[in-house]
Amino acid sequence: MATKEKVKYKRIVIKIGSNVLTCADGTLDAGRISSLTNQIADLFRRGIEIIVVSSGAVASGRGELGARTPLRKLDPVSARQLFSAVGQAKLINTYYNLFRSWEIDCGQVLTTKESLSSRNHYLNQKNCMETMLNNNVIPIVNENDTISVTELMFTDNDELSGMVAAMMNVDVLIILSNIDGIYNGNPCAENVEVLREINSKNTDISNYICNEKSHFGRGGMITKTRIARKVADEGIEVIIANGKRENILADLVLNPISDVICTRFVPSPRPVSGVKKWIAHSDGFAKGVIRINQGAYQALIQPKATSLLPVGVETVEGNFEKDDIVQIIAPSGESIGVGRVTVSADKARQMTGKKGGKALIHYDYMYLN
Repeated sequence: MATKEKVKYKRIVIKIGSNVLTCADGTLDAGRISSLTNQIADLFRRGIEIIVVSSGAVASGRGELGARTPLRKLDPVSARQLFSAVGQAKLINTYYNLFRSWEIDCGQVLTTKESLSSRNHYLNQKNCMETMLNNNVIPIVNENDTISVTELMFTDNDELSGMVAAMMNVDVLIILSNIDGIYNGNPCAENVEVLREINSKNTDISNYICNEKSHFGRGGMITKTRIARKVADEGIEVIIANGKRENILADLVLNPISDVICTRFVPSPRPVSGVKKWIAHSDGFAKGVIRINQGAYQALIQPKATSLLPVGVETVEGNFEKDDIVQIIAPSGESIGVGRVTVSADKARQMTGKKGGKALIHYDYMYLN
């Protein structure tokens, strides 16, 4: 049973990347996962609620099957499904046995991007994990790659961890990678340093970001940075750190952050509502597009809260229904945000350009980039 004590975080999400959990040959790094589990268990014993978003299933399955017998030629989707089915069982069993040695319970939560596109399914997922946390069970979350296909997959588990952090209203999202954070140059070059703190999503760090994807995972530092900025903008602190450093979690959570080499995204002082957090992470769920005129664009980007009215709409694309998520496109062609529509696509087309009438997207159900 967790013992409550004074800590700086009450609830955290820890995302552990594939390159942290796997060896060079793709097999599961038993020593690393044991070390991280021990650190998580210690934090849990201190009264911190913890959700783990763990990669490594596909890499684990690949290493398990590849070490035994040659496989028939598989297309990428089938290979991912196969490796995930085998690797997920191995991965969760490893976590289960390691946490059991601490007399701590953990449970598996498999999800898909499609299942979170519905507000009801999203809230059901949230309720499931709230129930687990309230009963001292650590959720181990991963995408269900056995049924996900390319167009319906999360970009990677960084994206999933961002959604889980927002969903569960955590204090901090810790993203563990195989490097120390975001560098002010190529991490392999000399005289480069880790950017220790990033204050604003308007700060341009694009020149510092390497666009290479991780060896075993699907994402890279570009995705991590995009997700980190979005989550920080929602009022949640985000830390990118090296999961292969000894005692990294204990150092990040229990010691002054200034003493630890990492990149910290400073959270916005104005947190957004729960429904806005869901909408903020729903750009991949959009069922249609609403293109707006210059007047509407200028109104939306002002600091004052503004809903999108029919008079500001140029065209409506797609066949969405009432309460679906749609993208909002500026006159320049740039996507400036997403929102939940109040009417169907057919009704929206009838209202387009007209004065009066209710808002197509109310401000409370809109998220601008």
